[in-house]
Amino acid sequence: MKYIALLRGINVSGHKKIPMAELRTLLTGSGLENVQTYIQTGNVIFDAAASAEILKNQIEVAVKKHFGFDVPVLVITPKVLRQIFDDCPFSEEKKQNSYFSLLYDAPKQELIDVVAEIKYPNEEVSITKNCIYFYCSTGYGKTKYNNNFFEKKLNVTATARNYKTMLKLLSLSE
Repeated sequence: MKYIALLRGINVSGHKKIPMAELRTLLTGSGLENVQTYIQTGNVIFDAAASAEILKNQIEVAVKKHFGFDVPVLVITPKVLRQIFDDCPFSEEKKQNSYFSLLYDAPKQELIDVVAEIKYPNEEVSITKNCIYFYCSTGYGKTKYNNNFFEKKLNVTATARNYKTMLKLLSLSE
């Protein structure tokens, strides 16, 4: 079965460095098949027979053992990623400039309700059980919202990908 693994917080500002070639070799050696990576931010496409939960744990343990630090890993199927992508509530123009923060666990509704009340100019957010859709007309670098903001407010782990990365992961995995 085809899977996509998203590693959170690697190769950002020189922290938790994981060379993609080394990661491909590590994951292939741990039993995953047809391992490919996309850019340096921890996007891995592969084939495996195990469940997503087993694969998540397998990848986290392999990374910890080999690189010496913890990295949260989200493992999903291309079908799930396609559904998340297609469910984006923004217009096509806004969608192309949006970020998708994929959630490792569903946030509690009362926390979603609190975050939904926080508004910033030029920014739009829509929160579901598995993704935070975020659009900022002035760019991600200038936003009040970011992945850390959402993780703290919703008490979840999330990893953000932009529209182009989502499209590329879908094309590589379908």
